[in-house]
Amino acid sequence: MSQKPLSELKPKEKGTIIKVRGRKSVHRRILDMGVVSGSTVEVLRAAPLGDPIEIKIKGYYLSLRKTEAANILVETD
Repeated sequence: MSQKPLSELKPKEKGTIIKVRGRKSVHRRILDMGVVSGSTVEVLRAAPLGDPIEIKIKGYYLSLRKTEAANILVETD
């Protein structure tokens, strides 16, 4: 198993969230969206320049900026 930022996952890749980092306001906003440790996340697609990234977590679809996704550490198989 390896650990890497969510922003480095390719479409169709899944991982388990280990840690959410970031400045206080960004950190709180990400947690409020349900992106919390222990959740499984799947990258669905990324825009051509990598921004935004569309993910699926807890049955919901979210779009994150690449900078936000870089603050989310995931563990992959």
